[in-house]
Amino acid sequence: MISNDEVAHHCRAHPERFTGVASVHLYRPLEGVRELRRRVKQDGFKGLRVLPWLWGLPPDDRRYYPLFAECCELEIPFCTQVGHAGPLRESEPGRPIPYLDRVALEFPELRILAGHIGVPWLGEMLSLVMKYTNVFIDTSAYKVTRYPKDLIDYMHRSSRHQVLFGSNHPFWPASECLAGFDKLGLSEKAATLFLADNAKNVFKLN
Repeated sequence: MISNDEVAHHCRAHPERFTGVASVHLYRPLEGVRELRRRVKQDGFKGLRVLPWLWGLPPDDRRYYPLFAECCELEIPFCTQVGHAGPLRESEPGRPIPYLDRVALEFPELRILAGHIGVPWLGEMLSLVMKYTNVFIDTSAYKVTRYPKDLIDYMHRSSRHQVLFGSNHPFWPASECLAGFDKLGLSEKAATLFLADNAKNVFKLN
């Protein structure tokens, strides 16, 4: 929905603030692999993002697999969306189990970042992050005040919780999404993982 050229333009204009994540045409996997490789090597993009609801295909579809292999070769994460679809599209492609479970099992080197938390299948999504060390959740499209209790409880009790902060800029700027953050009562370690260190790990940021 937003071209890689436009993303690259903003990253070049503000290199101290932005890092690019590529999108590709899922119905043309070989073309997508070449585009992904070019954006990473030429423009310094740090990941691939594909929205299952946009294509009507869950992430275990064969058309994703060449892209997963290239992500592993390039050592970048695969970013996707889990849970119900906001637009008027079917939500089923965003269900974590069995679709994302199969991907994590078959691509143990692939870092997987699942955006939008996973409601109404949050239990499934949390089971995946506890099962796989390479699977993460981001909170994009959610304000702190709307985080489900089960997600907050997981962040409190897990010593290596795999949740990243995300906004949905420009619809929900980061400042709005973080309003009330202190009320979560996270430890200093958990807060640092959530706000910074998990992202540095997933995207291999210096």
